[in-house]
Amino acid sequence: MAHMIIDNRAHADSVPLLAVKGLVKQYPGGVTAVDGLSFTVREGTCFGLLGPNGAGKSTTIEIMEGILSPTAGEVRYRGEPLGRRFQAEAGILFQKTALQDFLSVRQTLALFRSLYDQGMSVDAAIKLCALENLVDRDNKKLSGGQLQRLLLAVALINDPAIVFLDEPTTGLDPQARRRFWELVQSIKAQRKTVILTTHYMEEAQLLCDDIVIVDHGRIIAQGTPPQLLAEYGVANLEELFLKLTGEALRS
Repeated sequence: MAHMIIDNRAHADSVPLLAVKGLVKQYPGGVTAVDGLSFTVREGTCFGLLGPNGAGKSTTIEIMEGILSPTAGEVRYRGEPLGRRFQAEAGILFQKTALQDFLSVRQTLALFRSLYDQGMSVDAAIKLCALENLVDRDNKKLSGGQLQRLLLAVALINDPAIVFLDEPTTGLDPQARRRFWELVQSIKAQRKTVILTTHYMEEAQLLCDDIVIVDHGRIIAQGTPPQLLAEYGVANLEELFLKLTGEALRS
């Protein structure tokens, strides 16, 4: 009898890094924030989740991060339910993060590094996020752009395979925003997977390899930026967003 040989590597390659299947989130009072979302995230790419205010994207991201539990559906990481492996291999930059007072940049990173069994060195995180000139500065004395670079370093300190960036450049001046984009591109160059939510369409068009646009908890468009622009006959994502949702976002 011939023996069947199974190539586990081929199977692993076919499994998306992150898969969202039939996701539903309902709140008391009959409010449905997420209404049956399904999509996959390819490893080593930047995936953009876009939508107007109240579209359900923040709820979706929090479920994907393992912070909220869904009413129905599931999120799988490397083919498995979210669990210890995901927690060890994920990094998150929240919209708002409170840091310990009276610590320097280096001390802050050392504190977070101590929470993980494995990860990158503090010096490596400082270099990756261009913090070399700020290592002895108190957290409270950082500018908005400097603080976001520190929070990005915190999100990367465990050397994650997947990084969630929830509106990371909101409130930054144009120069600080562009510098942050360069950091995200350097992260992508390391084959890390980035999940990005943003209100800046220029940011999404520059950084994202795949995009899902949601409104009222449902997907209204998905694909690569070039595919979407060609499909809807528009010149950029700002025009596409306005065409699909009737809402103009910041560019």
